[in-house]
Amino acid sequence: MTAYAIAHLREATPHLEIAEYMERIGGTLEPYGGRFLVHGAGHEVKEGRWPGHVVVIGFPGIDEARGWWDSAAYQEIAPLRSRHIEGDIILVPGVPEGYDAAVTAKGFREAMAAG
Repeated sequence: MTAYAIAHLREATPHLEIAEYMERIGGTLEPYGGRFLVHGAGHEVKEGRWPGHVVVIGFPGIDEARGWWDSAAYQEIAPLRSRHIEGDIILVPGVPEGYDAAVTAKGFREAMAAG
């Protein structure tokens, strides 16, 4: 099941280390099957506030996403970003093929009715 690394990046302080990070991150993704799905694109805020930028990286599964994040190669370059860009980053598994939110809602209703 596909998994994602999602970053909400804010407060970027321009620095050459950010360029180095961007140059090197692709090499850290390859061994884990990761690829950029969203990077550097504008976004439309439809509700709430979302200052900054969105980055989404897809992986074949959550184990690969965790492996990439924890890898020595990524941890070596992560400070190049984190020293200059404030943000939040999460790893999240996707839903299985055929997922139906109505089925989840039914289970939620049943659990609430059971008390």
